[in-house]
Amino acid sequence: MARRYDSRTTIFSPEGRLYQVEYAMEAISHAGTVIGILSKDGIVLAAERQATSNLLEQSIGSEKIYDMNDNVVAGVAGLTADANILINQSRLIAQRYLQRYDSPIPVEQLVRRLCDLKQGYTQFGGLRPFGVSFLCAGWDSAHGFQLYQSDPAGNYSSWKAACIGENSGNAQSILKQEYKDDSKEDEQANVAGASMSMDDAMRLTCMVLSKTIDTAKLTNEKLEFATITLKAGKPHIHVYSPEEIDGVLSKNESVIKPSDS
Repeated sequence: MARRYDSRTTIFSPEGRLYQVEYAMEAISHAGTVIGILSKDGIVLAAERQATSNLLEQSIGSEKIYDMNDNVVAGVAGLTADANILINQSRLIAQRYLQRYDSPIPVEQLVRRLCDLKQGYTQFGGLRPFGVSFLCAGWDSAHGFQLYQSDPAGNYSSWKAACIGENSGNAQSILKQEYKDDSKEDEQANVAGASMSMDDAMRLTCMVLSKTIDTAKLTNEKLEFATITLKAGKPHIHVYSPEEIDGVLSKNESVIKPSDS
């Protein structure tokens, strides 16, 4: 039945489904895992690198985590080439806003503009959906730290902890059980995860990665980490080096699943 309605993104099936968009989401479910966790002091992003050759120079660029603006960083799951196009567009949007208003673009506004572009590729003939999802972590003066997830259909939503990519369902179950949220008791903090520190968020990230990534041991060759925090009242994005990732894994070794031995 699907073969009659999946040739174009502009054709609805009798059940009201857009199969090309669903296929794009299926491609993302086979991509490397990306996790984002919100804390009272900032946001942690972690991503799984794809299996690579030992001959690849690891120090050149980032495969899964990108700066979108000085106040927004994103983790991507899906087709890297598609992600590069959208990341470049997001940077242009952010710089145009800065040029016009002389202030950083609000996080949700940047995410919404990016999702408008993604939605357009599901509505017009001759185009295909972008096969990539984003976890966007950012800060602005109006709403503080924010974490958004977007999909190929152009939908986005705000999260306290989220996961995209392979095994995202299992990761979400763990996050739901382990995430600490006492924000209702501390409304003055104006942050969704008021009870969780950055160290707690990093520890939970390592635990979730160890239980969802199919590998015998977590190493810096398979992972990327980034954080966004405040320094002197301004957002600061830090992408971890391989040595720093080793330090994070060593520090949180107690929550990483033990080996079979």
